[in-house]
Amino acid sequence: MSADTDSVPDSAPDVMGLDHTTVTGWGRTAPTAARLIRPRTYEEAAAAVRGCGERGGIPRGLGRAYGDAAQNAGGAVLDMTGLDRVHAIDADGGTVLCDAGVSLHRLMEVLLPLGWFVPVTPGTRYVTVGGAIGADIHGKNHHVSGSFARHVLALELLTADGEIQTVIPGTPLFDATAGGMGLTGVILTATIRLQPVETSLMSVDTERATDLDDLMARLAATDHRYRYSVAWIDLLARGAATGRAVLTRGDHAPLDALPARMRRDALSFRTSRLPSAPAALPEGLLSRTTVGLFNELWYRKAPRARTGQLQRIPAFFHPLDGVPHWNRVYGRGGFVQYQFVVGYGREDALRRIVRRISERRCPSFLAVLKRFGESDPGWLSFPVPGWTLALDIPAGLPGLDAFLDELDEEVAAAGGRVYLAKDARLRPELLAAMYPRLDDFRALRAELDPHGVFVSDLARRLHL
Repeated sequence: MSADTDSVPDSAPDVMGLDHTTVTGWGRTAPTAARLIRPRTYEEAAAAVRGCGERGGIPRGLGRAYGDAAQNAGGAVLDMTGLDRVHAIDADGGTVLCDAGVSLHRLMEVLLPLGWFVPVTPGTRYVTVGGAIGADIHGKNHHVSGSFARHVLALELLTADGEIQTVIPGTPLFDATAGGMGLTGVILTATIRLQPVETSLMSVDTERATDLDDLMARLAATDHRYRYSVAWIDLLARGAATGRAVLTRGDHAPLDALPARMRRDALSFRTSRLPSAPAALPEGLLSRTTVGLFNELWYRKAPRARTGQLQRIPAFFHPLDGVPHWNRVYGRGGFVQYQFVVGYGREDALRRIVRRISERRCPSFLAVLKRFGESDPGWLSFPVPGWTLALDIPAGLPGLDAFLDELDEEVAAAGGRVYLAKDARLRPELLAAMYPRLDDFRALRAELDPHGVFVSDLARRLHL
């Protein structure tokens, strides 16, 4: 059985627009000016690519890349959210064909009532399908399901010559596009394999870990029992409590786990929103003192051990989505989201980095540790088997650039890498050590796009 449906635009004008505007990432650290183009048809997208001009262009979704991946100083930025149709759903086989501008939020609205869920979701559902492929996003289930691109059966790619190619897994162009940060072309459509679910609720287990070693031991011993797993970690705790954490894991609740009164509406998708964060907040609001107090309260209020709690999907996967523009909390200076991975067997490097962050007293209240499973084929895809830590830090913290440069060196020396979709400041000389297929990516780009039609601030900074 299949169904055809048109989605409501997430945010797009009625016609293709052409505006000069300031564009920034979600971290709001390095804004640059560009021509913003909003195509509403594939033909308009092709015309925009052909007319990008000397500074080229880069596709952009809902702007949730933290750094400068979807910016293009002096050039064009193609806002793809106007291409947002869900073309067909195979409700028997579990696939969906949709435009790249469709958000994961919209897919959840459409798919959950049919008993299907997106195969991978990050910490926000306000990511487009094109952005999910371009960044090869991962979620709490990487140790089981891998990254988003692993579930893409085919995609249509608008290349630098203005032509549309059908790209399938196992080809060099697919592997360059998955995690390629929009630099191989504009993704127009994708066919995605879905995850079957019986309800729109999660069955969640929560426990506290006393320190980093306790946390890693719990994750390594029992993660195989759960589809989804993540740990909030207190990076301001020191001494014997260094790395203490709240570990949250779960799976989609089966129908028979629901109380009888909830089973008749088991697949409904409900969200709630709090008031938007103010446009201007006092600088220094997130100080070591305030974040330290928050972390202490958050750790203490978490149960020592609780099993089988029913949570709605937004609460489990996307708690911050309930606060529009939550990134404003960091003030006008913005924030840096720093995420790295080091392989299994390099736990010593993870311990040193956590200890250094703790001793440095970085005021981070959004810090999470996860385990990655098998690597994905994308040449610039971030996940490799190992431990990944992500943390947010106010950009104005004194000495932050030098401190993160030192962490980059430690990560690279341990054979790890940083996540390009969140990066805003990595030095280019470390990139080849972190991404061994970098030369292959550069060679394919040179062949596919010899005139540099697709370019971004990230690409210029890292010589991609």
